[in-house]
Amino acid sequence: MQGSRSPGGQQRFVSIHSAIRNSFSVPARRRTALAIRHHRMDAFDAWKWAAGIA
Repeated sequence: MQGSRSPGGQQRFVSIHSAIRNSFSVPARRRTALAIRHHRMDAFDAWKWAAGIA
């Protein structure tokens, strides 16, 4: 909790962080570099759409 202002703020950060990490984290075993790259590009597109950037 170091650096956070409240337990509620920390909880919001952790819940958002875990959702984002699950989108971008890819198990590297049995995956080609190209498959990982495509997965990451899809995750970035989803993030941009959710954030209202694109």
